[in-house]
Amino acid sequence: MAEPPQEPQWFKSSYSGTPDNECVEVAEMPKGPWVRDSKRPEGPHAFFSRAAWATFTESIRSQKAPTRD
Repeated sequence: MAEPPQEPQWFKSSYSGTPDNECVEVAEMPKGPWVRDSKRPEGPHAFFSRAAWATFTESIRSQKAPTRD
């Protein structure tokens, strides 16, 4: 018997700032992460393979990120 579909548990980055800022939310799903616009949670969701998401996040981590004061 197949497993029931998993409900996405969405989260925002700690770097998102205030609720009025534009940001994305990510949900870790069995086949890879889903991404959505936090201002349009009912809107379209993008799906990424685990390999594509790993490449994307590693490219961000490898850049010098600004620090919070």
